[in-house]
Amino acid sequence: MTVWDDLVGQDRVQAQLSAAARDADARVTAEARGERSADASKMTHAWLFTGPPGSGRSTAARAFGAALQCTSPDRALGGEPGCGFCDGCHTTLVGTHADIEVVRTDLLSIGVKETRDLVRRAQLSPAGGRWQVIILEDADRLTEGAGNVLLKAVEEPAARTVWLLCAPSLEDVLPTIRSRCRHLTLRTPPVDAVADVLIRRDGIEPDVAMAAARATQGHIGRARRLATDERAQARRATVLRLPLRVEDIGGCLKASQELIDAAAEDANQVAEEIDVKETEDLKVALGASAGGRMPRGTAGAMKELEDRQKRRKTRTQRDSLDLALTDLTGFYRDVLALQMGSEIALANGDVRDALDRIARASTPEGTLRRIEAVVACRQALDSNVAPLLAVEAMTVALRAG
Repeated sequence: MTVWDDLVGQDRVQAQLSAAARDADARVTAEARGERSADASKMTHAWLFTGPPGSGRSTAARAFGAALQCTSPDRALGGEPGCGFCDGCHTTLVGTHADIEVVRTDLLSIGVKETRDLVRRAQLSPAGGRWQVIILEDADRLTEGAGNVLLKAVEEPAARTVWLLCAPSLEDVLPTIRSRCRHLTLRTPPVDAVADVLIRRDGIEPDVAMAAARATQGHIGRARRLATDERAQARRATVLRLPLRVEDIGGCLKASQELIDAAAEDANQVAEEIDVKETEDLKVALGASAGGRMPRGTAGAMKELEDRQKRRKTRTQRDSLDLALTDLTGFYRDVLALQMGSEIALANGDVRDALDRIARASTPEGTLRRIEAVVACRQALDSNVAPLLAVEAMTVALRAG
């Protein structure tokens, strides 16, 4: 077992990161001996990981962070950094390493205040003497002001600080930031490789693992949820029935409302699981009395938490809708494959009857227009169009073909 085991189907990226970790280790070793380190051409202070959802951007960043912190004695004997067993690797992977800061957001954006706190953290010397590693999983959610704050830190990093930024594509990151990063592109993992991970790591039955991997087209996180969560399975089934329900305007409007309601239910479920505990923990921290009365001067902190929870609820609802639209795109992609006589494997073979019915009743041109309607809906949601309005416009376009 090594730190790279969860990085599925990314051999080229793993090779580049391993080489950089070796150079970084050589630099740390040389400086510890009081020697002047050679130029580490494969190691740089800022990295940008891009790739489609589910490709493993954050997994690659965490694995690289662990390899940079590896303290295995085997390194001195020619072993690769990233053993997976030493204290540096283990604490990084479980999220407790003092010199690894992982930043992710469940909100719509990362603002200036949070970024300034992160930049201050990046100026510290590593407590363990190796590297201060900042992993920013949602670099695409930086506001313009936050990106400008980050730019200065990336331009002039501390000597032992490494920035690992993750985003879906280069275009999602400010040009001034991406130009100062070494860029690694991850690909969608092969379906067989994702199924193997689900079987080996999560103990999922082979048939279930393969079906989930195929249905999610190589998205590891979604495949795991689909294979293990009955609610995820029910939501997908609802989405895949939608193309058969848009035969009239009434069906379009009803299907739209059900999609919105399902997304709202997901958001409410997250709120129930997280919000209550967060609120109670904050009350205790602020010194609430046994009767629930809050001390003076704490209303602002409570209001800030409530605002954060509302923003998270909005993000959760949008993410749930986006997932539904992704499944819908996959359905029409299969329809197009059938219409064109393609030999590619169907992602949604479990609803083959519905695929055949839609394929016979339409043309490839009509299917392409339907895919464009789904893409337009996703773009409208990104532009803050009211979700119900965007989805209704999509379902009516699906009916028209």
